[in-house]
Amino acid sequence: MNARRLHAAGAVLAAAFTLCGCVSQSTYDKLEADKNQEIGGLQKQRGTLQEQVQGLQSQRSTLEQQQAELRRQVDALEQQKTQLLAASQQNKSQYDQLVRSLTEEVKKGELQVRQYKDMLTVDVAEQLFFDSGRANLKDTGKEVLKKVGEALKGYEDKVIRIVGHTDNVPISKAAQKVFPSNWELSVARATTVVRYLQEVGIPPERMIASGRAEYQPIAENDTPDGRKKNRRIEITLVDRNAAQEATPVR
Repeated sequence: MNARRLHAAGAVLAAAFTLCGCVSQSTYDKLEADKNQEIGGLQKQRGTLQEQVQGLQSQRSTLEQQQAELRRQVDALEQQKTQLLAASQQNKSQYDQLVRSLTEEVKKGELQVRQYKDMLTVDVAEQLFFDSGRANLKDTGKEVLKKVGEALKGYEDKVIRIVGHTDNVPISKAAQKVFPSNWELSVARATTVVRYLQEVGIPPERMIASGRAEYQPIAENDTPDGRKKNRRIEITLVDRNAAQEATPVR
């Protein structure tokens, strides 16, 4: 009886020890699996953070490059602003100087000096230079044009553009043998002015002659006063670089 009880107790204890050992291993395995999973998650997060850091570094590099480019653009704009301001002051100084040189003629109403952007223009009434329908320079025109030429000599950085303009009255039949239309008359007058300016010392390579006939009026052609205003010679100082850009390359 006792032997059977001892045997049964031993079996129970063995079973208990066996059961206790199995639970501990299972718990350990679960804890190990959980920790491995946690470690894997942390490693994944670390990899993600490293990618984000690399991305931020790349963005920072791009932003620094953009900032440097913007700084260069700002510097260029500041330089352009300084150049424009200097050019504007120079143009005003040139305008004032030209007006002073021709004060007497301006007061008499023989000519007008205008400034537009970087160009200076001297407008001369046609009747001061030429008789109607003709392109021969009058003595009164020579006197004024000589003074204009003297005033323009100092602007060596400028090209002198001379443009002839007429009203819309057709050329008379008697004059059509010489000037078939206002085109020929306006060009001939501009060329006459260029030739005289060359005689008073303006280098010919600095001058351009052209005619616009009646196609660039500054007043209506339906009144005598309007037609009088349209018959004119424009002598314009143009920046040499701008003039070269406007000239076609051959």
